[in-house]
Amino acid sequence: MRPGKPEPKKIGFHMSTGKQIAELKLIAFPGAGNLPFYAADKQGFFERHGVSVALETTPSSMYQAQKLVAGAFDLACTAVDNVIAYQEGAGEVELDREPDLFIIMGATQIELSFVVAPEIESYADLSGKSLAMDALTTGFAFALYRMLENAGLDQSVTELVSVGSTPSRWDAVREGQHAGTLLIEPFTSMAKAAGFRVLESSLNTFEHYQGQVFTASRAWATANKDTLSGFIQGYLESLEWVLDPANRQACEALLIEHLPAVTEKSAGPVLGKLVSPQTGLSPLAVIDMPGLQTVLELRSQYAPTKKRLTDPTKYMDLSYYKSALRARNAAG
Repeated sequence: MRPGKPEPKKIGFHMSTGKQIAELKLIAFPGAGNLPFYAADKQGFFERHGVSVALETTPSSMYQAQKLVAGAFDLACTAVDNVIAYQEGAGEVELDREPDLFIIMGATQIELSFVVAPEIESYADLSGKSLAMDALTTGFAFALYRMLENAGLDQSVTELVSVGSTPSRWDAVREGQHAGTLLIEPFTSMAKAAGFRVLESSLNTFEHYQGQVFTASRAWATANKDTLSGFIQGYLESLEWVLDPANRQACEALLIEHLPAVTEKSAGPVLGKLVSPQTGLSPLAVIDMPGLQTVLELRSQYAPTKKRLTDPTKYMDLSYYKSALRARNAAG
């Protein structure tokens, strides 16, 4: 079943300014990478460009994909491999209709830390243990498979268990249900503070690795060009504000306000990772093409289909991003 043609977003009005506002529903993973949304809400960046963004965090990549494709959400911020997987018909769960997702722009480079229990001192100690995953055949799973392979550890000697998004995985490892998992900030810092060990960082595994991107259905984007442009411009404005060193203290306060796991002590290090282009938010939301190629290579090697994927452009349409960028630059 193909998705029907989406209706253009309903337009409301901002109560104080009287400006037309289109409401967007966005679903993203929990974590520090959502800081630009918190900042945009606080500073009014989205409203300045005629949109209002309702953010919901997802319990898993499966839930996110199902709800996005079903039309419960307009946009998603997700691991780029999730977009590729579902477009290739190789997602973790079945969808109720054929997806037509595409990559709009980049979000984060992301540092994935393979965090293990304190008693795990080496990869050899993982034999016979279980590892917590979000999904087993999408997202960041293949990054972990490469780490295991580089260490000479066959996947068959560990049990891989689908647990859900980062908070759920961290809780499962912290409570001793599983021996390790992949974490992002602020959960990596929390784990290290609690005595857990980082066995490997993706920075040491890959020279380039595209982390998260923004995605939507092509049909929705076609029907809502102006709304999507407003979202992109508002996000870029917020991103610039977050990456400005002059706003560091305000950004730390936002992290503490919105993420219970972030404390006054940990806010600085978490933000430091987040504003680094190697481990966090992508300046100007650009796509790291070599990093995207890495994701395709990993999927080609580790996905059950073993289908060789070489062309990243088939999953992308940067025209909306480029148009919004031109409009933002023209506005000064």
